[in-house]
Amino acid sequence: MREIVFLGFAQAQLLDVTGPFQVFATANDLLIAGGRAPVYGLRYLAGGGGPVATTAGLMLMAEPAAVLDRLQPHTLMVAGGEGVNAAIRDRDLLDRLQRGAARSVRVASVCSGALVLAAAGLLDGRRATTHWCRTDEFRRRFPRVTLDPDQIWVQDGPVWTSAGITAGIDLALALVEADEGPALARAVARQLVVFLRRPGGQSQFSPLLPKPATAAEDDFLALRIQATADPAADLTVPALAARAGMGVRAFARAFRAATGETPARWVEAMRIDAACRALESGAGSIKSVAVTAGFGDDERMRRAFLRRLGVTPDIYRSRFGSAA
Repeated sequence: MREIVFLGFAQAQLLDVTGPFQVFATANDLLIAGGRAPVYGLRYLAGGGGPVATTAGLMLMAEPAAVLDRLQPHTLMVAGGEGVNAAIRDRDLLDRLQRGAARSVRVASVCSGALVLAAAGLLDGRRATTHWCRTDEFRRRFPRVTLDPDQIWVQDGPVWTSAGITAGIDLALALVEADEGPALARAVARQLVVFLRRPGGQSQFSPLLPKPATAAEDDFLALRIQATADPAADLTVPALAARAGMGVRAFARAFRAATGETPARWVEAMRIDAACRALESGAGSIKSVAVTAGFGDDERMRRAFLRRLGVTPDIYRSRFGSAA
């Protein structure tokens, strides 16, 4: 029996816990239905125990986190959620996590739970991933971790991390496959009606463009607003530099300093963003979207989507387009 211990806290993300929990529980159900013994023992620990609130407002019944000091888990999984902000400052929790990890066969995190693992020093020198909305913060706080933000989940030795929220289900399926083989993992995925291996990475869910800076923060704010309003315009570096009244090299250096990206990469991201909004709304054909978004032709747009999002435009539309 492999004991899977979920470590949470007040204001953990509900699905970070219940999604992976259900994967392991369903694996047990299918084994029992096939005449075999269950292989997973499941426990949830958080705070002082009892009903502990999640970010959704639903209370989960938990054992006290201090119980971890008496356990030797096979897998220790840490949830994410709004409570992570307090958890990474809780020295008692981090020390307990360190001790528990040392007694575990493997350690895992779901979503922003990777920040808790990193704060406990468990990701130093390793590759990891986390929810796309916290990648910038993660890199600033934990420079000794190699972050791979597009991956749905990452394994580095005995440490596994997953991307945002539902990616915890993908991670749990991968753990079941590692433990019991692909047949059981596939059966669990079918039972739960999810992908065994989700196509594409996390980039397809995350915005490529950051929120616009204020005029005081970005000397090129007006230029970027103009470009966004007309993505099909001539947005080559020479054309943008001419609009800004600068030389090409000086413009490229100043633009990167102001925005953190080269002009060409920003223009591509802006055009992908425009194309995504058109695809989501169902407006026009793939070819017409490519033209209005500034790619010129659908093949160029397809290559940009694959390079930046890991999926083609037609697949993006099928997943995120309006049902109407």
